[in-house]
Amino acid sequence: MMGREHAWERGAASSDDVSLEGLQEELEECKDDDEIANILSRGTKLREHTKGVENNVRQVELDSIQDYIKESDNLVLLHDQIRDCDNILSQMETLLSGFQAEIGSISSDIKSLQEKSMDMGLKLKNRKTAESKLSKFVEDIIVPPRMVDVIVDGEVNDEYLRTLEILSKKLKFVEEDSMIKVSKALKDVQPELERLRQKAVSKVFDFMVQKLYALRKPKTNIQILQQNVLLKYKYVIIFLKEHGKDIYTEVRAAYIDTMNKVLSAHFRVYIQAMEKMQLDIASSTDLIGVETRSTGIFLRARETIKNRSSVFALGGRINILKEIDQPALIPHIAEANSQKYPYEVLFRSLHKLLIDTATSEYLFCDDFFGEDSIFYEIFAGPFAVIDEHFNAVLSNCYDAIGIMLMIRIVHQHKLIMFRRRIPCLDSYLDKVNISLWPRFKMIFDLHLNSLRYANGKTLWEDDVHPHYVMRRYAEFTASLVHLNVEYGDGQLDLNLERLRMAVEDLLVKLAKMFAKPKLQTIFLINNYDMTISILKEAGAEGGKMQMHFEDLLKSNIAVYVEELLQEHFGELIKFVKTRAYEESSSSMEKSSVSDVEPLVKDFASRWKNAIELMHRDVITSFSNFLCGMEILKAALTQLLLYYTRLSENVKKITGASALNKDLVSISSILYEIKKYSRTF
Repeated sequence: MMGREHAWERGAASSDDVSLEGLQEELEECKDDDEIANILSRGTKLREHTKGVENNVRQVELDSIQDYIKESDNLVLLHDQIRDCDNILSQMETLLSGFQAEIGSISSDIKSLQEKSMDMGLKLKNRKTAESKLSKFVEDIIVPPRMVDVIVDGEVNDEYLRTLEILSKKLKFVEEDSMIKVSKALKDVQPELERLRQKAVSKVFDFMVQKLYALRKPKTNIQILQQNVLLKYKYVIIFLKEHGKDIYTEVRAAYIDTMNKVLSAHFRVYIQAMEKMQLDIASSTDLIGVETRSTGIFLRARETIKNRSSVFALGGRINILKEIDQPALIPHIAEANSQKYPYEVLFRSLHKLLIDTATSEYLFCDDFFGEDSIFYEIFAGPFAVIDEHFNAVLSNCYDAIGIMLMIRIVHQHKLIMFRRRIPCLDSYLDKVNISLWPRFKMIFDLHLNSLRYANGKTLWEDDVHPHYVMRRYAEFTASLVHLNVEYGDGQLDLNLERLRMAVEDLLVKLAKMFAKPKLQTIFLINNYDMTISILKEAGAEGGKMQMHFEDLLKSNIAVYVEELLQEHFGELIKFVKTRAYEESSSSMEKSSVSDVEPLVKDFASRWKNAIELMHRDVITSFSNFLCGMEILKAALTQLLLYYTRLSENVKKITGASALNKDLVSISSILYEIKKYSRTF
C-alpha cells in the first residue's frame, strides 16, 4: 500500500515534467464517460478516490471468500459429477472407436463386392454378346429341314417365296463375311446350300417359263396376267438376279422374245383390221388448181364423190382433236356397222392403243425387272410393224388436212405421255412428227404449184359466180388457219401467204378472160366475198388473211359501183366530174341552161327505171344476197351524191329556174333508197 502511494507520488512528482500538450483533446474524448465526469464534477482528488476504490475492492474480495466457503459442498458435488461424466464419455469414446473400426471393415467388404459385381456384369455382357452372335451365326448358317423340303419338293407359292428369301439371306451371309469362310461349320453347310441354290434356280426357271408361255395363248389379257400373276412372283426375278445371273438372263431374254412377238402380232392384226376401215380422202390429182373435169370425178365411186369436199374443208374432222383421249376403235364393231373413217381417225386410234400399251409395259418392266431398258427391246418389233404400215400409208397420202391433223394428234399424245411421266415413246413420237412435216410440205407445194402453173384457159368458165378453185383455196386455208390457232406455227403462216399470192394471181388471170371490165369486177367481188365468208366460218382465227381480202373486196366494190352508175347515168357523172375538176383547177367556165337541161330531164324521166335495172343487175350478178344489197346501197348512195352536185350546179346557173319543176327532190331519191334498204 505504501509502495503504491510512493509510486503515485513519484508519478505526481514527475508529472510536472510531463507535457500537457494534447490534454484538451483527450478530455474532449472522455467527456462522455460517466465516472470521469462524476470525478471532475465533484472535484475530488485523485489520490482520495483511489483509496476509496481500493477499499471497495478489498470488501468485495472478502465477500467472495465467504460465498465460496458457503458453497464448498456444492462445488465438491459438482466436481464428482463432472468426474463421473468424464468416465462415461470415455467409455462412449471406446465404444464409438470400435464401431468406426467395424464400419471401415464393412466398407472394404462392400467395395470388394462391388468390384466382383462389376466383373461378373462384364462377363455376363460378354457372354450375352457372344451368345447373340453365336445364335445369329447358327441361325444364319443352319439349314432347317423344313426349308430343304420346301425348296426341293414344294410348289412355287407364297411359302416358297418366303423360303427363297431365307435361302437368299443364308447365301449372302456365307458369301459376304470373310471370317465365316474359314469356319468349320461352313464346310459342312456350304455344299448343302449350293445344292439348294441350284435346285431353287432350276425350279423357278421352269416356273417362269411356264408363266411366260401363258402370255402366248390367244385371247390372253396380257395386262391382267402381268398385274395379277407375274407381279406376285416379283421376288423370283430378284432371287435370280442375285443367285442365278445366267438363268436370269435366259428368263429376261424369254420374256423379251415372248412380248415382242405377242405385241407385234397384236398390232399387226389391229392394223390389218383398220386398213379395211380406211376411207380414202384425196389422190395425187386432188389439188386446188386442178380442173375438176381432169380428175375424172364422174368416174369415181359414189362414196369418194360424197367425201370429196373433205379434201379441202376441215368440217367435222376437227372433232378428232376433241376425242384425243377416247378409247381406241374396236375393229369388229366398226366393221359390223360398215363404218369407214378418214386415216387420221385410224391414226389416233392406233397411237392411242400404242401409248396405253407402252405405258402399261414400261411400268411393268420397271417394277418387275427393275430396268426400263427391257421396254425398248420388247417394242422394237411393234415399232417396226407400225413403221412399215405408217410409211406405206404416208407415201400414198395426199390429204394435207389429214396430215396436219395427225401432226396435232402426235403433239397431244406427247402431252399425255408427259403428264403420265412416261418417257418411253418420246423418240418414237418425235420420229413420227419428223416424218409427217416433210410429207405435209410436199403436198402443200403440190397445191401451190397447181395454182402457179394452172392453165387459165381450161379453168375459165363463162360464169361470174365464185370459182371452184377459189372455194377450194378458201376452205383449205380456213382449215389450216384453224388448226394453227393454238400452235402459232410461223412457217405454216408463211406458206399460207405464198398460197394466197398464187391464188390471187390466178384469180386475176381468170377475171381478165371476161370481155367486159364490169364482169371482171363482179367475178372478183363474188370470189373475194365467198373467201371472206368461209374464213369467217372458221372463227376469229382468219385474222390478217381475212382483213386482206376485205380490203380487196372494198376496192373492187368501189370500182363496180362506178361502173354500174356509169352504165346508167354516164352523162350525168361525166358532167359532175368535169365541173368538179374545173372548180379545182380554177378554170371554170359558166354552164348554160342548155348544158344541164338534157341531163335534168333525162334523169327525171328514167331514174326510177334505172334504179330498178340496177337492182336486177345486182341481184343476178352476186351470189351473196347480203353482199349484193350492200353494193346496191352503196351505188344508190353514190348516185344521190352525184345528183346532189348536179342540183347544186343547176341552182347556180342564171335562168335555170324553169328547170326546177324537172328536178327530182332529194327526199324522193332517199325514199327509193330506203325502199330498197327495207328489201335488204
